[in-house]
Amino acid sequence: MVPPWARRRAGRSAPSREAPAGAGRRAVWRRGRVLAGLAVLTAGLLVFHRAVPNSAGRVGSLLEAFLPWLGLVVVVLFALALLRRSAVALVALLLPVAAWTYLFGGLLLPGAAPGARQLVVVQHNVSDENADPAGTARALDGAGPDLIALEELVPLALAVYERTLAAAYPYHEVRGTVGLWSRHPLTGARALDIKPRGITEPWNRGLRAEVHTPHGRVAAYVAHLPSLRVRASGLASARRDESARLLGEAVTAEELRTVILLGDLNGTVEDRGLAPLTSRLNVAERGFALSFPAAFPLARIDQVMARAATVTEIRALPATGSDHVPVAARVELG
Repeated sequence: MVPPWARRRAGRSAPSREAPAGAGRRAVWRRGRVLAGLAVLTAGLLVFHRAVPNSAGRVGSLLEAFLPWLGLVVVVLFALALLRRSAVALVALLLPVAAWTYLFGGLLLPGAAPGARQLVVVQHNVSDENADPAGTARALDGAGPDLIALEELVPLALAVYERTLAAAYPYHEVRGTVGLWSRHPLTGARALDIKPRGITEPWNRGLRAEVHTPHGRVAAYVAHLPSLRVRASGLASARRDESARLLGEAVTAEELRTVILLGDLNGTVEDRGLAPLTSRLNVAERGFALSFPAAFPLARIDQVMARAATVTEIRALPATGSDHVPVAARVELG
């Protein structure tokens, strides 16, 4: 026989285990707050990268060297937000997406149609260990440029470049380990003193020449700034920064109105270490043209900049025997 108290308990209805109405929707907005915070941090680094201090290990310059790659962080956060089904993280991701698009989205757009006052230029660090300088020269000539700037020229390879490029580029100037080849006459060539303090061995990595183009005279600068080193203490860029400052002063003192700078600057255009140049010269409006290292390009450290002219587009050319990828740019003279 079932006791009366048991019959009363059995007769009671079981408590409802259904979630209150709207609880699921509230959970979607509560979860993923850490992801949302990371999204806001990524947006802050993109927009305020110049606020990251350079005093300790030059962290700011290191961040700026790879700034476009923060777009991959956004992609990873987006995937995680979908897995977490986090509405707040997805909304927060609009901030870094907008920031990245503002900074780099224009580089993905197609370039403008070639203008009537255009020069095509090629910049390439050919590497002093390049085993095929003749093949490299033919590859650069194949892009059909008006100017070719080369760095890391060594005596044996220099003779090969001169011989291979002579027919299409009858004018050339070499100073130290940098050189300029041109379809148009060159005058006023001289070395540039951009050697940082502390370097005592022979070091000549700068050249200035006047190019007599069909559209007027242009001052062409070729430069190879000191290399960077990533160490346990951070980024070692003091010599590069000093050389950039000296080069910026030379460009400022240039009397010709139009200037084109080509070179291995060992820095991206976002890197504050190149501010003495990027504050005075226009940079490419279209194209990423990642140039280093050739095996898996991560950054464009080979640059084309201009004054009183517009670098309308820059693109990477096929790899050569160098550890750098050559880049070609279209420059519209003003």
